[in-house]
Amino acid sequence: MAVAELTTKQAVTFEDVLAAAERIKALAKRTPVYTSRLFDEAAGVKAYFKCENLQRGGAFKIRGATNFLVALSDEERKRGIVAFSSGNHAQAVAIAAAHLQIAATIVMPTDAPQAKVASTLAYGPTVVFYDRQRESREEIAGRIVHQTGAVVLPPYDHPLIIAGQGTATLELLQEQPELEALLVPLGGGGLLAGALIVAQELRPGMKVFGVEPELANDWYQSLQRGEPIRIAPPATIADGLRTPAPGQITFPIVRQSVGRALTVSEEEIKATLRFLLSRMKILVEPSGAVAAAVALHRKLPALTGPVGILLSGGNVDFNVIADICREAA
Repeated sequence: MAVAELTTKQAVTFEDVLAAAERIKALAKRTPVYTSRLFDEAAGVKAYFKCENLQRGGAFKIRGATNFLVALSDEERKRGIVAFSSGNHAQAVAIAAAHLQIAATIVMPTDAPQAKVASTLAYGPTVVFYDRQRESREEIAGRIVHQTGAVVLPPYDHPLIIAGQGTATLELLQEQPELEALLVPLGGGGLLAGALIVAQELRPGMKVFGVEPELANDWYQSLQRGEPIRIAPPATIADGLRTPAPGQITFPIVRQSVGRALTVSEEEIKATLRFLLSRMKILVEPSGAVAAAVALHRKLPALTGPVGILLSGGNVDFNVIADICREAA
């Protein structure tokens, strides 16, 4: 079956994640797992950080994008691909498409961080900008598909993307198989859905929590209602988590295993980013800090064992970091 024909009817399995791990070896790094005595003391838990901020392209997104592109047929590769993203997925697609010599068009919001825009453009894709308050990125991508025949490479809602993102948790549990809980940043749900698929196979007793900003709590509301809901474009500093609604594929996977999402405030995100930078010398973007923020601010249910924390990305503008640090001063 062609990649473009995969739909929500295709289940994502642990075997799909294992296959993805083989496909992405040429591009995606096996990222390190860090610990910090200072963080453990502040959070009251033993934490293991999966550092996807040190991943190629600065975020976990290279895993799903590479898995998708490598699986394309020769005919699909000739047609090129179109993607939409505020930054990390855009960079990942640009890197993987350049490596595989596939023409790429990427739809990005005008308010995307300039560091992410610059990094994306450096790999040579065509970039089309849009206003996220007035325009639909899906509609723009649809017009490009109609005009060019390109294959859409979605940011999270596709079986191959979910399987690719699941490889981050696969690596973490291979190194730390005794985790009691796992904290995962939650935007569209691809990273969390992949984590759940791996956890159910390798560590079925482990608690897995998705974490999102309070200002972007579409998952929190959706899981409470039992069905996906859409919110207005969120104004959170965590630009990578500004998705307005859960995915059609990711929501059922998450709903089966996660009763509710955990949320953190903007101030908690900023304080955690400062802690990671000043105490641990780890640079993460606000989106990458949300999972750690839950632990650092002791918003987890009572736990006695170690906790895994996915630091999903580290692509942040210097002026954003400077503003966050100045606020503390």
